[in-house]
Amino acid sequence: MTHTTDPTSGTGRQSKGAHAKNGRDGKGEHSNPAKGRGKGVHRRSFLGGMAGVGLGAVGAAGATFGLLSGGNDKASAADATATLTIPDLATATTTDGVTTYTLEAAAGTNEVLSGVTSTTAGYNGSYLGPTMKWTNGETVLMNITNSLGADTTVHFHGAHIPAKMDGGPQNAFADGETWSPTFEVKDEAKTLWYHPHALGTTAEQVVHGLAGMIIVEDDSDVSAALPSEYGVDDIPIILQCLAVDTAGDIKYNVTGYLTSGLSYPVLCNGVNVDSTTLGFTATKTRTRFRVLNASPADIMTIQRSDGGTLTQIATDQGYLAEAAEVTTIRLVAGARAEFVLDLADAVTLQTVVTTGWIRGGSGTFDFLTVTPSASDTPADLPSTLNTITRYDTTDFTARTITLGQSGATMLINGSAGTSMSSMAMISTTLDAEEVWTIKNSTQLEHSFHLHDVPYQLIEINGEEPTGVDLGWFDTYEVVGGGSIKIAMKFTDFTDDTYMYMLHCHLLQHEDEGMMASLMVTES
Repeated sequence: MTHTTDPTSGTGRQSKGAHAKNGRDGKGEHSNPAKGRGKGVHRRSFLGGMAGVGLGAVGAAGATFGLLSGGNDKASAADATATLTIPDLATATTTDGVTTYTLEAAAGTNEVLSGVTSTTAGYNGSYLGPTMKWTNGETVLMNITNSLGADTTVHFHGAHIPAKMDGGPQNAFADGETWSPTFEVKDEAKTLWYHPHALGTTAEQVVHGLAGMIIVEDDSDVSAALPSEYGVDDIPIILQCLAVDTAGDIKYNVTGYLTSGLSYPVLCNGVNVDSTTLGFTATKTRTRFRVLNASPADIMTIQRSDGGTLTQIATDQGYLAEAAEVTTIRLVAGARAEFVLDLADAVTLQTVVTTGWIRGGSGTFDFLTVTPSASDTPADLPSTLNTITRYDTTDFTARTITLGQSGATMLINGSAGTSMSSMAMISTTLDAEEVWTIKNSTQLEHSFHLHDVPYQLIEINGEEPTGVDLGWFDTYEVVGGGSIKIAMKFTDFTDDTYMYMLHCHLLQHEDEGMMASLMVTES
């Protein structure tokens, strides 16, 4: 028995673009999310021993399974006295034109469930990591020490840097070692993030807290016209939905997710918001929010509790051509977006959580109330934020990338990427222009991420993109049975040893094999 999502529901869709029109009409691993307002129906349970292992495996076993939603509406009981935690800014030193950051990945503890201590991990702390600010054109040196007791990597998600410095599986380093990649920041203003990316352990390490935001700044007139004072009018928001048992143990694989009695708490900057609405006092009339969905699998849709609009200014890979008024911003696992609010009255931000994997969260959560305390009058936003020249793909090299599965094993182009030798490899050359059709041959939800370069959406389930979907991306949703067509140009970097990755950013799918390598060589 399979379950479908509601193709007619507008919940969780961006208000502009073809993506907004394409209901999730593919069959998936999960059923309709609860649509209640306020602290939501967020606990889910499967019946059936093979539930969600993969439709192929379930079919082979002849198992049947169902989804139940539970929990209480907690909106009226929400505590709005807790203040939003702002991640520290990473301290950097600059010598001879090189900006150096020092990070240590180590174990810690954090209350993922309120009142329950969980074993976690973080960078330079017990959970999550500091925000790094990079500047376009500067040279960065990262000194990253592994104190985890296991191999790790640190991938700079969305950054356009050499493959040898990208932090993919080939860059794994052992406990006690320090990895020191260095590179020039070629990216323009955007929001990136960093997290582990070793083979088979990405989900485990990320869900335990190894993640942090990167803000890239540039000297453009547009950037100068936007809020940029970190923690004052430029606010990082890291959202997560995790799977946790009553003892606080954070789950990351099939065995863990099939444990009975799990909760699926929602965290904002590391703080549980299941029954707490965090508060932020805006001392400037216009505030910029950078939102990252750092969940392993679940989808986060950002909206206002009053149904008002958000002024979206950026997608994964930088500014939109112009600001867009949207009512929702849908972020699959690994995706980011930026928006601004000009406030005269308090606004509560919500996230609608949609289960992305075999189990997960669901419901609507008030995670942040923004209360204005400002008297300034900001200038109008720039009428043009970015010049985005749409690709003419007539002469682009075409490829098809097929996302598949064999039982519980996830595949790309028929190969399981559980080792560097077993995964499929895409070979291309410097300055190659390509258009890829990412075809989802499964009935599962996927989140397609490409390392190295940004891409444009050319088609979403056969329709041309509009609105915010005309921006630049590195991570995008591919619904069950659906497809996206993307176009990109491979610039600047070549290597005949180190490879970039392309994969599903549902971290469990990545660990289960839905990853391939990309080698860019001289033409």
